[in-house]
Amino acid sequence: MTFEEILPHLKKGEKIIRKGWSGFELYVTLVEKEMYDGAPVTPYFLIKTADEGFSSFAPTVCDILANDWEIVE
Repeated sequence: MTFEEILPHLKKGEKIIRKGWSGFELYVTLVEKEMYDGAPVTPYFLIKTADEGFSSFAPTVCDILANDWEIVE
């Protein structure tokens, strides 16, 4: 799938990944409706990795143009 095709799945709470990644990356998820110090936080992506927990994720141009995105079951 392309990023455009997978984005609605991400917005529905599904987890996604690229086939072309090494396997260290487990999935990307969207975080919404968070609050910090009483104020809303804008939505953001997190990536779950095999050994470091979660980290922020910003798709690169290569990620956005890739067609190997898939839903993680």
